[in-house]
Amino acid sequence: MTIQNIHKLFLSCSKVSIDTRDIEANSLFVAIKGERYDANTFAKEALDKGASYVVIDNPDFYIDERTILTDDSLVTLQNLARYHRKYLKLPVIALTGSNGKTTTKELINVVLSKKYNTKATKGNLNNHIGVPLTILSFTTETEIGIVEMGANHQKEIEFLCNIAQPDYGYITNFGKAHLEGFGGVEGVIKGKSEMYSYMKENNKSVFVNLDDDIQNIKSSEFKRITFSQKDKNATVFIENITANPFVKIKTMGLEIVSHLIGLYNANNINAAITIGNHFTVPVEEIKSAIESYIPENNRSQLLTKGTNEIILDAYNANPSSMKVALENFMQLDKANKLIVIGDMYELGEESVNEHKAILEFLNDKSTFECHFVGKDFFENRIDNSNFHFYNTFDDFAEYLAKTKIENKVMLIKGSRGMALERTLQYL
Repeated sequence: MTIQNIHKLFLSCSKVSIDTRDIEANSLFVAIKGERYDANTFAKEALDKGASYVVIDNPDFYIDERTILTDDSLVTLQNLARYHRKYLKLPVIALTGSNGKTTTKELINVVLSKKYNTKATKGNLNNHIGVPLTILSFTTETEIGIVEMGANHQKEIEFLCNIAQPDYGYITNFGKAHLEGFGGVEGVIKGKSEMYSYMKENNKSVFVNLDDDIQNIKSSEFKRITFSQKDKNATVFIENITANPFVKIKTMGLEIVSHLIGLYNANNINAAITIGNHFTVPVEEIKSAIESYIPENNRSQLLTKGTNEIILDAYNANPSSMKVALENFMQLDKANKLIVIGDMYELGEESVNEHKAILEFLNDKSTFECHFVGKDFFENRIDNSNFHFYNTFDDFAEYLAKTKIENKVMLIKGSRGMALERTLQYL
């Protein structure tokens, strides 16, 4: 069956699903094989639960005319998304970067939603499966699509751009994330810049933070819409930024007071302001959208537990995001500070040096209580009376269970695998 014919069947369905646990009546189920399972085995279950059609790539599980047999179900999903993108012809904004992708995506979505019917990537479904599913969630009623793209090695962003075919691109930053897969910082820059290459080859536009030297240089020959706190010739000039702890921004004659913590979130807000302005969302509506956005899912959340005030930023961590989070925490005009930070993953050969760098940074600058959780920090521990090291979270939990922490301002940050939000249950 051709992709055109599969697309016609897809248009008659209510949604696409790759998991029988969320099958709805009249959905299209695509059976994708994983490392530990073969979703072809769930084809009958999907039909029994109400799916109108199932896409499989193993003839042993063919059932009847509702079964679409292909050479590769994943490739079919990707080709279907590519075809659907061309079919809809709506403007698509794509974004990638080392830090801040999901927060920026959410901010762009709430801003543009003030004027348009928008659809954006759900959560962080930003890979070779998530991007096609995002594209396939767009309908003829969608006026602007927003697609987050993640990557941990070369050629991923190029591949995802060829599926989403964005009209606008934005790179949040180039940082020390996924160093193992990219092969170092230069590899990160090269990999993320695949978005710029796509935009240039297809004569599309990019949103650029002129205060980021790498972005500025790499996008200099492009059609670009810019923002800056230094260059008054930027499309959007940011007059002032403060954060204690919430980010406040002055621009276009207004002060915007967000619920986002830390100066590192300022550029995420600035990008959303610039994109909203480009799409002629009234500035008062941009202000309203940003001020109403409240972060969740362990991303820079401000919480209170007992007598403790907590900045919970435990969704993810890499050397770049860790350092700016610590710098911001140090700048807060607060007393009785305490930090809990966990190992940073996917750093490959740089792991030892990067964990040592964080320890040395805090050893030089911090005067408050610091708790380090995870074997990478534990194995590189240094002698400091304010520093406490735990090889595992269980070791840290044992300490918490017998220690009362009160009247503290706390930062909790670590990689997703550390799940440091578990700390809250002991406070």
